[in-house]
Amino acid sequence: MGVYQQFQKTILKNYVLGSMIAVFGVGSIFIFQTLELQQNEWMYMLAIILLSITSMFSTEFFVFSKHMAPIKRIYQKDWHTLEELEIAYSQVERFPLLTVKRIMLPHFLGLAIPASTLFLIFHSFEFITTPVHYVWYAWVGAFLVALLHALIEFFLTFQAIRPLLIDLYEKGQQQHKVELSSYSSLYISLKRKLLAGSLFLALFPILLFSMASHIRLSISDSEILADYWKWSGLLITVITLLAFYGTVVIFKNIEVPVKQLKESFQNVEKGNLTFISNTYSDEFSHLFSGFNHMVSAIQQRDEANQKLLEQFFAVVAGTLDARDPYTAGHSKRVAAYSVLIAKQMNWSSKEIDMLRKSALLHDIGKIGVRDAVLLKDGKLSDEEFAQIKQHPVIGANILKGVDLGEDLLPILPGVEHHHERYDGKGYPAQLSGEDIPVLGRLIAVADAYDAMTSDRPYRKGMPQEKALSILEDGMGTQWDPVFTKAFLSVMRGNKVMVHA
Repeated sequence: MGVYQQFQKTILKNYVLGSMIAVFGVGSIFIFQTLELQQNEWMYMLAIILLSITSMFSTEFFVFSKHMAPIKRIYQKDWHTLEELEIAYSQVERFPLLTVKRIMLPHFLGLAIPASTLFLIFHSFEFITTPVHYVWYAWVGAFLVALLHALIEFFLTFQAIRPLLIDLYEKGQQQHKVELSSYSSLYISLKRKLLAGSLFLALFPILLFSMASHIRLSISDSEILADYWKWSGLLITVITLLAFYGTVVIFKNIEVPVKQLKESFQNVEKGNLTFISNTYSDEFSHLFSGFNHMVSAIQQRDEANQKLLEQFFAVVAGTLDARDPYTAGHSKRVAAYSVLIAKQMNWSSKEIDMLRKSALLHDIGKIGVRDAVLLKDGKLSDEEFAQIKQHPVIGANILKGVDLGEDLLPILPGVEHHHERYDGKGYPAQLSGEDIPVLGRLIAVADAYDAMTSDRPYRKGMPQEKALSILEDGMGTQWDPVFTKAFLSVMRGNKVMVHA
């Protein structure tokens, strides 16, 4: 059986169940056990009920068909526009509320108006001798019964719509790659549902009993009605206050753990993987335990992903260095020097991690440079140097092409702009000053120092102090003065030696 057909079947079953309980159960007992009718009057009363029920079913079926129309259209064809799916999804979401409206309007009025009209007609012909003012009692009783019916179907319909919502959600994903739930604006708070349900279920029996008692007393002894309503009114007031207070207390017991779970999920969404104390001994204990298991699994996954990512960066850096044995370890040393500068500048651990990744991959673009140029022992020609100068752009394009994800996008500027000069005479974009991205300015200092102190086939690496002096002379022209000063401070102060 299809999802739509199953939905219709469930709605019909719920309607029959609600009607049996409210209309044929409570309502019929209220009428036939409260009123004192003559034997021939029972026939007329039964005729009124049957005709009124026929009217009720007719009007209600008409409204129900209109409510179902947007949903039915979806299941009459295989493909649908996004607008059709949005309308159908919204209609299904609103179905519990539409059910309440259907019961309180066409259902209630479709029964009450014909019944009152027929009663007055039969009364005018003296087929029924029950006093006319009992019609008002009937309206109050019918309204209470309709409320009970609406409440029952409201909660039953909430359960019935779930499979249909899931099916429509999947259609939205498959046909338009959208989440229909993101278009939803309907929100019915748990507090309101609990309050309405608890208050009505507490008051309904006493109100119906009061009405029935009032009718019986008006038949047998009308003199005590005034005292009766004083007593009944006080009782209803006390029950209302107790029901309201009880509902609030119950909701608070549910609200506190729900709010705690909501805040914890929001923290997880922000990346704050914190466990929550499980101090409950009811169903919330299982929810909190499940949440903590989820956090633990996310932490383990993140740790595994981080290790894989670290290995990836190390492998890429090692691959680059393997192309030129004379620069082996260059990427790792540049990353280490860059981290020294960042720590000296009191960068956060997250900023330092991003910097280190960018420094490890800063020369990845050399993959796109021919070996004859990259590994040349002698001086490069202008054309060959022009090829070398393209490696920052090549590197950035390589990384853009592998879809790094938003978290790793900040490493790109360090790769693309680590050869810019502070005076604007660098490459590839001839940026100057603080227009150069911060990672590019910092890595440039570390890259230059390692290049000067590393051995090459055509020259010996210069001593540390000479390289530092050259950096000092180039502050504000070739290199960022702030980062260069921080590097000089940490190197001269600590005499740091970095190894591959």
